[in-house]
Amino acid sequence: MSELNIVIGTTVAIKKEELEDIFVRLRGMGYTIFGPKVKDHTIVHMPLKRVSELPIGYSCQQDAGKYTLIQNGQKNYFDVATGPQSWKQYFFPPKIELMKFHKGNGNWSVVENEEDPPHYAMVGVRPCDLAAIETQDKIFLREGWSDPIYRGRRENVFIIAVNCLQPCGTGFCASMGTGPDARSGFDLCLTELKKNFLVEVGSEAGRMALSDEAIPWIPASAFLLQTANKSLEAAREKMGRDLPNPDDLETQLLENLDHPRWEDVAGRCLSCASCTQVCPTCFCWDSNDHTLLPGDTVIRERTWDSCFNPDYSYVFGGNTRPNTKSRYRQWLTHKFASWQEQFGGSGCTGCGRCITWCPAEIDHVEELGIIRNLSIREEELS
Repeated sequence: MSELNIVIGTTVAIKKEELEDIFVRLRGMGYTIFGPKVKDHTIVHMPLKRVSELPIGYSCQQDAGKYTLIQNGQKNYFDVATGPQSWKQYFFPPKIELMKFHKGNGNWSVVENEEDPPHYAMVGVRPCDLAAIETQDKIFLREGWSDPIYRGRRENVFIIAVNCLQPCGTGFCASMGTGPDARSGFDLCLTELKKNFLVEVGSEAGRMALSDEAIPWIPASAFLLQTANKSLEAAREKMGRDLPNPDDLETQLLENLDHPRWEDVAGRCLSCASCTQVCPTCFCWDSNDHTLLPGDTVIRERTWDSCFNPDYSYVFGGNTRPNTKSRYRQWLTHKFASWQEQFGGSGCTGCGRCITWCPAEIDHVEELGIIRNLSIREEELS
C-alpha cells in the first residue's frame, strides 16, 4: 500500500482480484456482504462469500417485457445491469413484524419490534439505485419523524456503488440526472476498467475499509482516470431510453388527466402491480393482524402494497380509484408529477425496471412522450 494518506474524496486503483481483500476487511468490520448473483436466469441480491460469486462474464439484454441474461465471454465483474430486485428490500422489507399483542390475566400488553438492526455491506449498488435510496430517505426519515425500522437498518449499512458502464436497454438514468456515475451517498465507489478498479472514497467508513495494510492500492494515474471518464461518457450515449426535460412533466401530466391515452394504456395494463413491486422508490404498504392459537397473541405485520391493488384505494362508501385507468394514471402522475411537491424531486430514478418487468410490455417512457407531446402541441396552438 502507498504511504500516502487516504481521505474522503480520494480515488485509488486496485487490481481486480484485490476486491477480495476489501471483502475480507468488511467482514472484519462486522458486515455481512450482499451483492448480485446469477439465479433462475436473472440477477438477484444474495449473500456473498467470495468475489467469484459475482456475475463475472455476464451481461443482459432488456426491452419492454423482456430480460435475457447472456454470457459475453468477458471477465468483467459488473457488466450485467440491474435485475428485478432493488436494494430497498433491506431497509423497507416486504414483510416485517411491527409489534405483538399479548393477553395475560385478562389484560392486553403491547411489545414493539425492537430488532437488532443487521449490518449489511451492499456490493454493486448502481447509481440509479443509490439515488433511489436517497429518495426513500426522504420518505422514511422526514424532519420530525422517522420510521425506526428503516432508520436502524439504514444507519448500519455499508454501500459499495458501481458506476454503470453498460446501461440496460430500458434505463434512462442520464435523463433523470442519476447516472451513469454515482456522485454521493456511497462509502466506496468502483469504476471497472480492463484490469483494475478505480475506488473512490465517499465516507469515513469507506476510508477505514480501504486503509487496511492488506489492501495494496496505488494512486490513480491520469491515464486510468481519463479512461474511466471516457467510458462513462460512452455509457451516457448508449442509454436504452431518453426522457427529455423531466422537470416539465409535472405541469404536462397534471393538466392532461383526461388525455385519451390513459384509456388506451388501461386497455393493455393488467393492473398486476409488477411495476410497483420492482420499483426502487415505491413505498405503499399495509398492516395486517394475525391471531395465533389459542387466541392470546396477535402479531401485527407491515407488508408491501400497491396503488394498483383495488383494495388499496377502497374507503368507506366506495373506491376512489375503481378502474385500471385511474390506478395507472395515479401511479404515473405521482411518480413524475405530484411527487415533486410532496418530496421535492422526482419519484423516478430512470432504472427502467418498470418497463423491463411489465408483462404487458408497456413502455412508460413512450406513454409519457405521447401525453406530453399533446400538451406541447396545445400550447403551440393557443
